[in-house]
Amino acid sequence: MYITIQEAAEYLGMPFEQVQKYVLEGRIRAAHDGEQFLVNRGQFGLYFEQLETLKQQIDDWRNEPIPPDRDIKDED
Repeated sequence: MYITIQEAAEYLGMPFEQVQKYVLEGRIRAAHDGEQFLVNRGQFGLYFEQLETLKQQIDDWRNEPIPPDRDIKDED
């Protein structure tokens, strides 16, 4: 399914100008129909998959208990 740059920006949660810049740089593949650029929505599947993996890794890291410090000496 093809969407416009504005719809792609909303879908990705990014500013319109940034998505437009990425399209013009070739970082996001798009087709030009003579009037506007159209972006294939399916190409962002890997992006969202990697984003979810990263969120899970951050949550795991935050929930990991802090190990005891070996350098602390009990002076009692």
